[in-house]
Amino acid sequence: MSKHLPNFLTRKNNSLWLTEDERENLEVSYKIKEIVFEGQSSFQHVMILDSYSFGKMLVLDGIVQTTSMDGHIYNEMIAHIPLCIHPRPRKVLIIGGGDCGAAKEVCKYSSVEHIDMVEIDKLVVDVCREHLREVSGNLSDPRVHYIFENGVTFVQDIENEYDIIIVDSSDPIGPAKVLFEKSFYQNLYKALKNDGLMVCQSQSPIFHADVMEQTFKRISQIFPQTEIYTAVVPTYPGGLWSFTLGSKQYTFPSPDRLNYQDTRYVNPQIVEQCLSIPQFMRQQLKLN
Repeated sequence: MSKHLPNFLTRKNNSLWLTEDERENLEVSYKIKEIVFEGQSSFQHVMILDSYSFGKMLVLDGIVQTTSMDGHIYNEMIAHIPLCIHPRPRKVLIIGGGDCGAAKEVCKYSSVEHIDMVEIDKLVVDVCREHLREVSGNLSDPRVHYIFENGVTFVQDIENEYDIIIVDSSDPIGPAKVLFEKSFYQNLYKALKNDGLMVCQSQSPIFHADVMEQTFKRISQIFPQTEIYTAVVPTYPGGLWSFTLGSKQYTFPSPDRLNYQDTRYVNPQIVEQCLSIPQFMRQQLKLN
């Protein structure tokens, strides 16, 4: 652990605070109990912090990625919804998802035979499996194959391989920016089987409406079926978060396919209604 605090950690009145710059005019601060882990990988600064309000949290380059209090909401929604849409998912690709939360949820489905998890930063996986087990579950399922390389490069030469692709990326800045490019979505289309589908997180409909609109537009230009759904994740700016789904064939989620054993957010009622979105989002996306 470094001797000096990074600039996003400060001490105020003998208390440790993490301050996250969300926008030019918005900062979010978390009171921290202790630094559980701190390290620098080849790609980013990695921390596990124990906070008072959100429990343990994964922080990459000063930005909170997931927490033990609400990480299950995001991971359940990005994993279970596509698994409830595809009738026979056997092979799943997860790009990103270093906290292992999405993979943990996919593992709840016995029909899934093989999961490739492509994460560029091995350190993130290692520290989350050890220090953030509320999210990762210390994932050790033999169906999960860890591949530590760039997800964009990984899918470039793959064709007709996966039933479902889950893109669990960080914000579209720095290295993650390419995960929001149209050329990347085109490669995902090619890597999917003839009835395959993909899903990605598409940012806040309130604070990042431009990213959400751009993501929806680019995916709809490639896939014959495009849908968007939401969840409320308190850690993320604005709370309301969007997920965009591109499918070659299936779009209707079936609650009967849901394996909600041990889920804390997703249930059959949410699956049934998940494609119902607020009116302001429909207007933003120019949906009828």
